[in-house]
Order: sequence, then C-alpha cells, then structure tokens
Amino acid sequence: MSDPLPAPEPTPSPDAQANAAALARFGALLREAADAGRLVQLMLVAYQGGVADIEALGQQLQRVIARPVLLRGQPHLSLVLRFPTKDITKNLPLDEAWHHLGLWLRDGAFRNAHLFTPTEEVQLAFSKKGKATVRVGKLSNAKPTAQTVTQIAAHGATHLTAPAEASAPAAVPGAHNRDKHRLIELSRPFLRELGVTDARGQLVPAMSRKWKQINKFIEVFAAALARSPLAQPPRDQQPIHVVDFGSGKGYLTFAIHDWLRHTLQREAVVTGVELREDLVQLCRGVIDKLHLDGMDYEQGDVRDYHPAQLNVMIALHACDIATDHAIHLGIRAGAEIILCSPCCHKEVRPQLLNPHPLRPILQHGIHQAQEAEMLTDGLRALLLDAAGYDTQVFEFISLEHTNKNKMILAVKRAEAGSADAVVAQIRDIKAFYGIQAQCLEQLLRADGLLPA
Repeated sequence: MSDPLPAPEPTPSPDAQANAAALARFGALLREAADAGRLVQLMLVAYQGGVADIEALGQQLQRVIARPVLLRGQPHLSLVLRFPTKDITKNLPLDEAWHHLGLWLRDGAFRNAHLFTPTEEVQLAFSKKGKATVRVGKLSNAKPTAQTVTQIAAHGATHLTAPAEASAPAAVPGAHNRDKHRLIELSRPFLRELGVTDARGQLVPAMSRKWKQINKFIEVFAAALARSPLAQPPRDQQPIHVVDFGSGKGYLTFAIHDWLRHTLQREAVVTGVELREDLVQLCRGVIDKLHLDGMDYEQGDVRDYHPAQLNVMIALHACDIATDHAIHLGIRAGAEIILCSPCCHKEVRPQLLNPHPLRPILQHGIHQAQEAEMLTDGLRALLLDAAGYDTQVFEFISLEHTNKNKMILAVKRAEAGSADAVVAQIRDIKAFYGIQAQCLEQLLRADGLLPA
C-alpha cells in the first residue's frame, strides 16, 4: 500500500490574511522610511514573551526603542531594551537589526509598534480579538523628543516581511519615550578640550549638568532639523550654515558642529559670535588644536553682525531686546531654523499698568515680571508665525549661570501663507494690555517683513 498523499496546506483564514496584509504594509512603510533616510525612531511595546534572549535577562521587558546611528562611519540601529530597573543597549549592523525586529513582529512578541518619521507616526496595533490594523497619522508641530536623525540610505528593512498568521492580541499600554540615549559621545575630543571630560574621556562630575544640557540642546535641534526644509531634497545635500550668537565658551557651538559633521556627516559651517575677546581666543585655540574644518569664532554683536549665509540662527540668553534683534536677523536672512532662549524681559514690563482689570494683580512685582515674560515671548512667537515659521515655546533645561529655561523654536514653513489673522491677534493683544511698542515688531515693520 502506497503512502497517502500529503494533505494540502490549509487556506489561511480571512483574519490571518488581513493580519498578514497589515504587517506587510507596516513593513513596507518601515522599509520606505529607512531607504529614504527618514526613519527617526521605531518603538515596540506590550512585550508578550517568547524571545529567548530577552527571557534570559530575567526581568519583564517594557519596550524596545530603535534608532539609526552611525558607528565608525557605518549605519547601525541602536536598540534600547527598557526594563523596570535598567536599560540595555545593543548597537547592531542594519541587516542583523532588521532580522531581529522582523522576527519579533512576525512571531507576536510585541502587540504594538510605532514608527516615527519627521512628519508621520505609523502605528501597528492588535485589537482584543486579534485583528491587526495600521494607522498613519501626520505630526503637526510635533514637540521635540530625544531622537537621532541620521541618514541610512541604501539600507532598508529587507528582512521584515509578512507572516503567515498573527498571534493572540492584548491590551496595549501607553508608551513614553524617555530613554537615556545620548546624541554626543563622551569620547569626542572637543569635550576634553572644554573641560567636560578628563584626559581619559570620563565625565568630570562637576560638569554633569552641562553634559545633560548639551545633549538636550542637540535633541531639540535634531528634531527641528528633521522637519525643516534643510532635510528635504535637494537641500539635504547642501551645506548648513549655523551662527551662534553669544556663544560664550562654546559648549553648544562645538556640540552642534560635532553632531552635524561627525554624527550626521553633513557638510556644515558653524560660527560662534561672542563679545568677550578672551573667550573668542580660547575657542579659536581649540579649533586650531583639533583642526576643525567648517568652524570659526568671531568677536561681534548681534546688532551689527551680518553673516554671508545663514540657515540656523541660535541666540541663547540674549538679554532683553537683544533677543528681538537676533530673531529679526534670522528672519531677515531667511534662516530655516531659529533657536532662542530669552533672558530678561524689560521692554514690555513698564507698559503693563494700562489694563485696569488686571491692575490689582499686576501691582505685585513678581506677577508683573511673570506677565511681562509671558507676553514678550508670546508676541515673539506670534510674530515668527506671521513671518512664515512654525513656532513653539517650551521649557528647556536651565543653562549655566541662570535659571531661565524657556526656549523659542521656529522652523520655516515651505509656504508662508497669509499672516493677516496672526497680525490681527497681535494687534488685539497689544490693545488689551496697553502695549505701545515691541522691538521685534518694530524691526520687522521697518524692513517691510510684516503686513500693515
């Protein structure tokens, strides 16, 4: 008696086919983002078990965060495995990383995945009945997060293919990205020369706050760059010209130069502008010692400095209306990114006695100071909006020698659009508070950069 014919393979159920299609779509979007250099972050949450390497670590995995990085000039994925009491980081070559991620998704080890690009969030999720869905949402004025934005062209998620079927679902807890990933390596030579690290490349304890500030600043800038015109073809192949006004000892100036040229491998020209001659000479000495291409330090002031080219304007802790002059310079030069951390708000404060409904509140000095700060920076943000920028005002880590921690971030829109509605808002706010003059508005109107 001959052996029976092997039974035909069962036809996948409609649910399995739908899940396979959803995973295939998510994989295709991930490949597309990676190939285009637009992959910012991939986050896997709601771990369900079944991965031997993870189980061997002996704790419940909370999530996996994957970001593209460059190591020794080669593209990798940095995988941060988050546990309740520790993080484990694995920097893997792209093929190996894609292989692991593809298996974890296909085998149902995670029930939810979030793909972030500079403009979109793509979510892969399973319902309680096991149905996989893919949702694509646009990010509008997304708040900066700790994200690495590194080109990985010509390397895609080739191993992430659709499975035959998907496993059982589970509820998906909310995920919050607060990992300790640093965008600047402690081994970078400029940190040693500026006293952030010692001769062995170890962090000097007294500089721990400055080290956090440097990385926070680069996180903010990286996210802004990713959604600016500078990241879009063909601009993404052109040099970036950065001017940092009031750059001081240059912690952030050197950091942005190092991140652009070393980590992002982007052609960049970074200039620090500082009034104090001793700091200019100190930083020039570091530039010469490290043979840094595309970096310079000059003595000057924002009110009379005229850069030949400007894509990114930085002014941290420019006092009172010096911030207005810095923003005006950035707008007039057509800068794609403007980053300011305002300091002192003296101009508007004496004008706040007119709104009689608020007079009893503003009689207290601390309230008057807080109101002046809010109004000044609020008007600056609106004026940037009117000039064609998407603008955010948010809390930033306190920088050295001051407790001021507010940042104004403006990214130029591809199309400016009409400013009439914003100008009307500015007019109404000024009328309510009795504000007669605001420096930035006067500068913009004098140059014809603001509608009447």
